Order: sequence, then C-alpha cells, then structure tokens
Amino acid sequence: MKKIIQRFARSLIKIALPFFFKILIIFKINRRVINYLIEKSYFSNNKYNFSSLIKKILKDIKIIALDVGAQGGFNSDNFFSKKYNLFFEEILVEPIKSEADKLESKFIIKKGLWSKKEKRKLYILDNRLGSSSMYEPNELNFDLHDIEQEDFGNYNVTRTTEIECDTIDNQLSELNIKNLDYLKIDTQGAEFEILKGLGSYRPLLLKIEVQFFSMYKDVPSWHKLISYLSDLNYVLIDLKDIGSHSSRIPAEADMIFIPNFDDEAGRKLIKKNQEKFTSLMLIFGQIKLLQIILKKLKINYEELKELEDQYFN
Repeated sequence: MKKIIQRFARSLIKIALPFFFKILIIFKINRRVINYLIEKSYFSNNKYNFSSLIKKILKDIKIIALDVGAQGGFNSDNFFSKKYNLFFEEILVEPIKSEADKLESKFIIKKGLWSKKEKRKLYILDNRLGSSSMYEPNELNFDLHDIEQEDFGNYNVTRTTEIECDTIDNQLSELNIKNLDYLKIDTQGAEFEILKGLGSYRPLLLKIEVQFFSMYKDVPSWHKLISYLSDLNYVLIDLKDIGSHSSRIPAEADMIFIPNFDDEAGRKLIKKNQEKFTSLMLIFGQIKLLQIILKKLKINYEELKELEDQYFN
C-alpha cells in the first residue's frame, strides 16, 4: 500500500512541477529554490543517527584524521554531523599562529604543509582570514566568482609572512602516526602540492577542496589533482558545489575520494581496515555505495543491508 501511495504522489508531483516552476521563474527565485532543495537532498541521510552502530563496529578504535586548514577546529564546516566527531582522533594543521593558538587538540601542527620541506610566503587576508593562501589573490578573476565590487577589499592581502613548511609524510612520522584514515584539505589552492607530500600514507577517505576556476594566481589546474589521486589508486565518489560562479559549473567543489574498490590494491586496503572504512562511509552518508562495496568484497554487516539511502529518493 505504501508503494502505491508513493507512486501516486510522484505522478501528481510530475504533473504539478512544470506549473510550479513557471511561477518560480516569474518571481525570479527558481535558482534559489533549486539550490535549497539540492542542499537538503545532499544531506538527506542526516535523518539517521549511526552513532550506536559505529560504536559497535569500531569498539574502542579511533579514526585517525588529518585536518589541513583547521581554522575553527575539526570539522568546522559541519560537512558531517558533529555527533560523529567523538569517533575521531584529530590532527589539526594551522600555520597562522593566532589561529593555531585557538585550537584545542592533542595534536596541532603549527606549520604549513607542502610537497617538500621549505619556507614559503603566506598571503594573509585579515578581512577574510579563511581565504588566506600560499597563492596571491587575482583580482582579475573576482567578477567570475560573483564577488561584488564593493566586496573586493575583503580579499586584499593585508600582510604576508614566511612560514615553515613540511610534508604530511614527515610531520605524521614525527608524531609517530603509523596510519592515516581520513584526510581533509581545504587550503585555497595548495591542495595539489600538499597531496604530493603524502608519502606512503593511504587514507581510506579524502575530502579535498578543488578549484575549477581559481581566484588565486598560478594555482595548478584542477585536473592535475584528480589525475594525481587517480595515480595513487583513488576514485571520486562525490562532489558538492562550493560558491557561485558566472559559468554553469561551481567555482569550487568538495570532492570525496576512496580507494579504488575495483582494484586489487584498493580492495586489500579497504578489507584490512573494514571497520574504519565502513564507519567513514556511514558518517559521510554514502549508504548505497557502501552496501555495494561490502557485497563486492564479501564483507558482512547485517545491520546495513536494509538501510535505505535517502539521497536517491
């Protein structure tokens, strides 16, 4: 009976949507409504609370997380629900001293990360501190990012400072961190160079900010980053738009990568760390794909078989 009602409701909505859309266009709010619905749809699996299940899967094991660009603390962008933060042992990276001093964590790296150990210039934007970067802002591209002329001043470089940089590999080794499970990089264009310093670490899930149209000078093209991760045997499984842009694609996106589950090396990495991998996929709401991967790898979690991925409804 439930399925019959759902099919009937879908049919009615299909008939009504064209008329509703015409009204939205008249009032010039069609994109706003669509963007709102897309945002709500993206996080639709937040209706679940997997805390008890994850606790059962992980037992007392912590997911080792490296948060590069940790201004505001771990998971400060609320990309996943903060109720899951307790399952992580976080390592925070923040090269701006005033911001690093505000962080509270067992492990804080107060350096910049890069592809090699060296000193580099950091361009600081005090009016918009989160947009500070290893790359200089390029005012010629501001209009492409729908930045209004009166807001250009927010992106002025107010000062520069020379910072010590090192690789992920070196810094984690110094902290005696043997394995890295989750890697998040949000560094305003420096993501590619930072990934080149990953060394032998192979996270189970990566969230990387990727710039399709950079507002900074000389940032490596986004396809180099994708190609590099592909060479490391990772596959892209998700993409979430960031910001507006004058083209019909986003200026930037948060991309989610996991080991290539159709490859022997990727399958081996997942199976070796199946508890952490399963927990990360649940935390990020990747229910349907997780079910398929677990079936492919013959990993049995009975509690997950009947879960419905709300994103696809």
